[in-house]
Amino acid sequence: MTSRRDRLKKLVKVQEQLKAFHETRHAGFLAAASAAETEAQDLAKSFDAEDSYSALFPELYNRRIASALTRKDTSLESARGEAGRVATATARTNMVERAYREVLRMDERDQADRERLELIQRKTSEAK
Repeated sequence: MTSRRDRLKKLVKVQEQLKAFHETRHAGFLAAASAAETEAQDLAKSFDAEDSYSALFPELYNRRIASALTRKDTSLESARGEAGRVATATARTNMVERAYREVLRMDERDQADRERLELIQRKTSEAK
């Protein structure tokens, strides 16, 4: 049977991986929102340019700009959701790390107590 320390050590690794996963997703959503905003700005600039086809296809340009802005809003909303998951994962990771450090301290104390007890027993047996 594995010790509590080993289980907590594995759990810390899993929690850190989960946290990294959510941080990566959060960054991806922010990047997608930024790309969509850039696309909307570029389309708006080209819409206003004299040599563009915006006069021929104004509804196409407007639809693409609206689509880009919708994607931006959707990505930002998803990023906010992931930010909440990152906060939750961070809190869980911190709790598990504290428990792991506590178990390590207890194991070190137990080991030191056993060593002292062995030393006392050796001295007692030598004195007899």
